[in-house]
Amino acid sequence: MPSRLSLIAALLLLAGCGDNAAKPTKPPDPAKAKVALLQAPKRAGEIIVRGDLSPASHGPYDFDGRYVARFEQFAPEDPNVDFTAQTAFVSTLDRTAEQDGPGSVKLFHAARRTGRKTFALHGKLFVDVSFGDFPYALRFTPVS
Repeated sequence: MPSRLSLIAALLLLAGCGDNAAKPTKPPDPAKAKVALLQAPKRAGEIIVRGDLSPASHGPYDFDGRYVARFEQFAPEDPNVDFTAQTAFVSTLDRTAEQDGPGSVKLFHAARRTGRKTFALHGKLFVDVSFGDFPYALRFTPVS
């Protein structure tokens, strides 16, 4: 009987330990993260896309001309993440919200924090992000 009482007392002590345990901290809100690509004010004709999760489809947006397309991934919980060791960021432009359809334009497929390319784009297009483990931003700036 004394061993049963000892066991019950030990279980009661262990059950009470969780009350003083630290509560898990909530991860930082991606919407409040400082993203270098988004710091400049939006210029006339620019298209800016921001997302927290993939896969995702944004738009459609009206494109008409040449654009410098840039992307940036960010990790609100750790600004020093080495994106070269992470899943590649993959994005396309599509005529429908279904990714990689006929006439799809490959934007980026890169395991990096940032990227930049120039494209001639025309029509209503969706910006589709099919892969990426972090929040992201894309900025399309018209070329004069």
